Amino acid sequence: MIVWSLFLLAVIFILALDLGVFNKTPHIISTKEASKWTLVWVTLSFLFSGVIYWLYTTDYIENPDKLQPMAASMKFITGYLIELSLSVDNIFVIAIIFASFKIPQKYQHRVLFWGILGAIVFRGLMIFFGVMLINKFTWTTYLFGAFLIFTAIKMLFSGEEEDFHPKDSFVYKTLGKVMPITSEMDGEKFFISTKTAKKAATPLFVALIVIEVMDVLFAVDSVPAILAITKDPFLVFSSNIFAILGLRSMYFFLANMLAKFSYLEYSLVAILAFVGLKMLLHDFFHVPEWASLGFIALSLLVGILVSLKFGEEKVLNDSSSEE
Repeated sequence: MIVWSLFLLAVIFILALDLGVFNKTPHIISTKEASKWTLVWVTLSFLFSGVIYWLYTTDYIENPDKLQPMAASMKFITGYLIELSLSVDNIFVIAIIFASFKIPQKYQHRVLFWGILGAIVFRGLMIFFGVMLINKFTWTTYLFGAFLIFTAIKMLFSGEEEDFHPKDSFVYKTLGKVMPITSEMDGEKFFISTKTAKKAATPLFVALIVIEVMDVLFAVDSVPAILAITKDPFLVFSSNIFAILGLRSMYFFLANMLAKFSYLEYSLVAILAFVGLKMLLHDFFHVPEWASLGFIALSLLVGILVSLKFGEEKVLNDSSSEE
C-alpha cells in the first residue's frame, strides 16, 4: 500500500503543479508548447518503466503474477502504448465536443484538467472490478477478448466520428433536466448566475460532463485491452494513469493535425483485434511480451507513416465527394 499511496500522491502533486504553476493563467496552448509537454510525458512514462523494474526486484509491491522485473517493465510499456493509441479516438471526440459547445481555446486546458481527475477515479474503479472479475471468473477473459474483436470490427466498418453531436446526446439532455444550463460564459467559471437561474451550468461544465462520460465509454474498450497484457493491478493502473496524464498535451499537439492521421484508425483496429485474439487463445499458446510490444509499436508506426503520406489526400477526396 505504501507504493500505491506514494504513486497517488505523486499524481496529485503533478496535477497541482500543472494547474497551480505552469497553467495558472488561462492561455492558448501553442503546438510548440504542446509538443514540448507531450515529449515530457512520454519521457516520464518510459523512465517510470525503470522504476517498475526496480520495484519488482524488491518486496515493496505485491506481485500476484510472480513477474520478473524485465517482464513487468515491458508489460507496463506495452500497456501504456495501448492506452495511448486508443486515446487517439478520444481526442477526435474531445475536439468535436469543444467545437460544439464553442469552448475558447484558452479554457480548454482547465476542462481537460478536471476531466482527468474524474477519469482517474472511474478508471481506477473499472480496473479494480475488471481484475476482480478475471481472477474470480476466468471465463470472463474470453468475454473480454470477444468484445475487443467485436469492437475492432465495428470500428472498421463504422462511420466517421463527425456523426457524433454532443448537444443531441443523452448526457446533454439529461443534464438539462437536472440543472439549469446557460450558453453564457464568465471566464473559466463552471457555474454563473443568470436572469432565470441563481446557479446555471456554463458550456465549460457541460463539456466537462460530456467528456467525462465519453471517457468512461472509451474505457470500456481500453481497460479490457490492457487486461489482455497483464492482470497485475498496479501495472494496469499506472500505465492507464500515465496515458491519461499525457492525453491533454497530446490533444493540443494533435488537435490541429487530426486530418493528417486519418489512417491511424486502422492501426487501432489491428491493435484491438490482436489483443482480443490474445485473450481468446491464451490457453493454447503464449505470445511473448516482446512480440506484443513489437506488434503494437509497428502498428502505430505504420499508421502514422501512411497517414503522413496519404492523410491529406484522403481528406481532400472526402471533402470533394461531399460537395
